[in-house]
Amino acid sequence: MRVIDQLGFTVEVPDLPRRIISLVPSITELLAELALDREVLGITKFCEHPKHWFETKVRVGGTKNPDLKAIELLNPDLIIGNKEENTQEMLLKLKTRFSVWISDVERLDQALEMIQDLGNLTRRSMMANELIQRIQAEFRGLKPLHPPRRCLYFIWRNPYMVAGQTTFINDMLERCGYINVAADLPGRYPELTEESIKEFAPEVVLLSSEPFPFKESHAHELAPFLPSNCEVKLVDGTYFSWYGSRLLEAPAYFSKVCGTI
Repeated sequence: MRVIDQLGFTVEVPDLPRRIISLVPSITELLAELALDREVLGITKFCEHPKHWFETKVRVGGTKNPDLKAIELLNPDLIIGNKEENTQEMLLKLKTRFSVWISDVERLDQALEMIQDLGNLTRRSMMANELIQRIQAEFRGLKPLHPPRRCLYFIWRNPYMVAGQTTFINDMLERCGYINVAADLPGRYPELTEESIKEFAPEVVLLSSEPFPFKESHAHELAPFLPSNCEVKLVDGTYFSWYGSRLLEAPAYFSKVCGTI
């Protein structure tokens, strides 16, 4: 059958894909939630959830540099990728040999659309729809900060990089009641100098656990460039950036981070 992915490409896939490779950690977790244990054969070395899949599935390299030979040996009838997590060059190369469905998620509504699309693709429509309804219910219960607080969300060090406007992280921050003070900067993940951090004078700084694993020592490192009353928090980045089934748990986690419980 022919389907349209989230980039608008037409993809030819079997009526029931039986040999699936996921190149996206958050989508790997989603596929497990949709009970596709038999169908999913390959994952990346960063697909750590669920743990039993990480221990038993074939790992086909990283998200940016997968092992093409390992992929060929699995002979997939469907590869699932992502515009941001995978490189355009690699995805185009895979598309010449295999059916590749590409996700593109910057907002919650696009994440829910992706979940439904993959549910339809894999004959798990009902499960996907039930999951979406549960996620929507959890987000309806999320109480944003009032008044909103000015925030920087750091994803990288040397150089410092933060989440910008057109990112899924930014959408989650806004739903929490944070004002992303880097939202007007160009680029999805703009670089900041120590001087620009001072100028932003955020009320809250969130240091993500991924892709750079920020620790308490990095909070102390940033302290000289932040207002004395700035609140610095180490956060689990998967809840802010994973757009699959982990969204079920995200609102409860956000409430703890924001202190709105």
